[in-house]
Amino acid sequence: MKFRAKIVDAACLNHFTRVSCMVAKLARACTLRIRPHKLNFILPDTAAGGGVSMWCELPQENFFSEFQMEGVSQENNEIYVELTTENLSRALRTAQNARALKVKLTNRHFPCLTVSIELVSVSSSSRMVTHDIPIKVIPRKLWKNLQEPTVPDCDVSIYLPVLKTMKSVVEKMKNISNHLIIEANLNGDLNLKIESELVCVTTHFKDLGNPPSASEGVSQDRSPAEMAEVHVDIRKFLQFLAGQQVNPTKGVCNVVSHKMVHFDLLHEDVSLQYFIPALS
Repeated sequence: MKFRAKIVDAACLNHFTRVSCMVAKLARACTLRIRPHKLNFILPDTAAGGGVSMWCELPQENFFSEFQMEGVSQENNEIYVELTTENLSRALRTAQNARALKVKLTNRHFPCLTVSIELVSVSSSSRMVTHDIPIKVIPRKLWKNLQEPTVPDCDVSIYLPVLKTMKSVVEKMKNISNHLIIEANLNGDLNLKIESELVCVTTHFKDLGNPPSASEGVSQDRSPAEMAEVHVDIRKFLQFLAGQQVNPTKGVCNVVSHKMVHFDLLHEDVSLQYFIPALS
């Protein structure tokens, strides 16, 4: 089992750092899945209380100038390791203005993901900063729990508004209620709503548009104005919004009435799927 990779392009390095920072905000610990052409950061719903799950995918050729790996075997050419996301994010924060970044699997009395950063000093000489991040190698028998989640047929699919706007709205709402109602329809309307004994507050987003595929999987007798709704834990939704450092190039919200909400975001070339279950 071997893995080593290198980033020399400054834009790729900054992008990789941003992705790791986003993942750290979304999950305390996660699985890193290494394959010949892709990296994944995975939070299976079994690992998170309440069943929040995440699937983040990075095509390796868009980040790494060098990339070598040997999986567990020829048939199973993959590696799965578990790591604390803050450790990776903290290590990469020291890579601002770095000349190069190297990542490899090592064994320093225990399995590690070793991150080596080549920094340039004022005198143009370079120095290396190395971080050994402890990891846990996940055995083959547990891989089946770490596959790409299947997205159930949704009732409504809708484009997301600017995430920073949603975040500022939801931050105010969380002071009133722990529960948030997300409503959406096929007319491009999205509502964020809280209800308590004393007050009912709704924020309306209009004309967001629905993806072309939105009406395909939807039953024919559904009126475009009819709202699909899901009740979620407002803190879990806020954690998702807080994790987004930049507004995605494309963001879609899929509502499965009374069961879950699924977010599908594309940040340049990184895709993120995030699932929040409905409150029972």
